[in-house]
Amino acid sequence: MDSPLVSSLFRSLRHHRSCLTRSQLQHIRAPRRTIVSLRPDAKRAAKEGEWFAKTPFLNNDMSEEFQRYPMVTAADLARRIERPKRVKMLVRDYVDDALYNPHYGYFSKHAVIFETERPFDFTSMKDEMEFHHKLAEEYTRFEDKLDAVEFNPIRQLWHTPTELFKPYYGEAIARYLVTNYKLSLYPYNDLIIYEMGAGNGSMMVNILDYIRRSDPDVYARTKYKVIEISTALATLQKKRAASHNHLDKIEIVNKSVFDYDLYDPSPCFFLALEVFDNFAHDMIRYDPETETPYQGIVLCDQDGDFHDFYVPQLDPIAERFLRVRQHVVRGAYNHPLGTPKLLRKMRGMLPGASNLTIPEYIPTKAMLFFDVLREYFPAHRLVMSDFSSLPDSVQGVNAPVVQTRFERETVPVTTPFVQQGYFDILFPTDFEVMDDMYKALTGKLTRVMQHEDFMQRWAYLEETETRCGENPMLGWYKNVAMLSSV
Repeated sequence: MDSPLVSSLFRSLRHHRSCLTRSQLQHIRAPRRTIVSLRPDAKRAAKEGEWFAKTPFLNNDMSEEFQRYPMVTAADLARRIERPKRVKMLVRDYVDDALYNPHYGYFSKHAVIFETERPFDFTSMKDEMEFHHKLAEEYTRFEDKLDAVEFNPIRQLWHTPTELFKPYYGEAIARYLVTNYKLSLYPYNDLIIYEMGAGNGSMMVNILDYIRRSDPDVYARTKYKVIEISTALATLQKKRAASHNHLDKIEIVNKSVFDYDLYDPSPCFFLALEVFDNFAHDMIRYDPETETPYQGIVLCDQDGDFHDFYVPQLDPIAERFLRVRQHVVRGAYNHPLGTPKLLRKMRGMLPGASNLTIPEYIPTKAMLFFDVLREYFPAHRLVMSDFSSLPDSVQGVNAPVVQTRFERETVPVTTPFVQQGYFDILFPTDFEVMDDMYKALTGKLTRVMQHEDFMQRWAYLEETETRCGENPMLGWYKNVAMLSSV
C-alpha cells in the first residue's frame, strides 16, 4: 500500500466537482453538484480519518488551473511511478491509467483473480443455492490462504466464468473453435487461436487440454497466442502452459493489444472474453438545447483530487466514434438526447437543473480495437463475450460500475473518478451498437446471441447440472452476450 488504509479508501470515495472551461462560462452555467471535500488541515484529518462535507458555496474555481496544467495521456503517465497531480487528461486516458498503469494500476498491481484448486462437482450439488454456499466457502478458503502470507484488507479479488465453470466453460469455447475450424479451414490451415487478456491462463489450458484429448490431429496443427498487457500474468500463463505440457503450443506477447504491430494474414480465431468491460471510454455530455457534444476532461489538482471539465472541441477519436455511429448504427439506441427537445427544455427550467445532459460513456477504445483487428488480423474470426448490462452503475448512459473491495466486501461508489488502482471500472456493452460498428469497420459477418444460448449449443450441460435440474452455467451471467464473426 502506498498510503494508510483509511486515507486510501475514504479519499477514493469522495465525490468531485464539475466545471466548464473558462471560455464556456459566459454561455453555460456551472453544473450545480454537491461535493465532498476536506477541511484546510486535510493531511492531518486524513490520518485521523476525519472527513467533512463541503457545500457548493465553498467550491473553488479551477478554471485557471485548467488553462495552466499540461494535457497528458495514459502513455505519458505509464512512465510515472506515482499517481499524477497538476495535470489534465481525457476521461479515456484517466480510465486507462487507473486500470493499467504499470506502477499503480488496478490490473497491474492490485487485482487478484479467484481460482479453485479443482473444478466444482456440480452433479453432486442439490441446487444453485448449494453452489452459492460452496463458492462462498472457496472464496473464504482462497483469501485465507493469501492472508496467511500477507494480510491485505483491500485485496481486489474477482472471478470470471472461465474460473467458476472450468473446464466446462473453456471446453464449450473449444468445441465452437474446432467445429468451425474443421468446417472451413482444416486441413489446409493451422488452427491459430489468439486470446487477449488471458488472466490466469485457465481458458488457454482448458482449450488446449480439450483439443489434445478429443482430436489429436487438430491439436498437432494448433497454435495458441496470447496478447497480455500484464507482465505478472504473462509469466503466470507461461507457467500454466508448462504445467499442462503445452509450452510448445503457445506464444505470449507481453504488450497491450493497442500497441500490437505484428501482421498476421493467416486465418485465425480471436478470443476477447470479458475484456470489453474494461476498455476505456470517453465521457460526452450534451447541451440540451443546441445538442452540442462536450467532451469530458479530468483535472488532477495539487492534492490529487479530481475536477471534471467539458469542452466543445472533441478530440479526433471521440469525434470519429460519434460520426461512425451516426452513419452505421441501424436501430435506435439509448442516448442522453433521446427525449423530445421540448421536454428537455422544460426540465432545464426546474430548480437545480443541470446545464448539460447526464454523461454518455462512448467505447472509443473498442472502436480502436476493431481497427487493430482489421489492420493486423484481416482473416480473423472474433469470439467476444461481455456484460450487456450492469447493476449499481454510476449516473449516465452506458455508465460503468465503479467498485472496490474492503475487508472482503464489495463497495460500489457513485463517481468514476476515484483513486487510481484500488477500484475496478467496468462498462456494459451495447451489443447492437458494437455489432453494427464492428461490421462496418472490419467488413465481417456477425452473430450475436445470449451467453445462455451459446452454452446450450456448445456446452455439455449435464456436466454443470445440479441434482434438481438447475444449471448454474446457464442461470448465472444472464446479463452476458456473445458476438462471433465469420
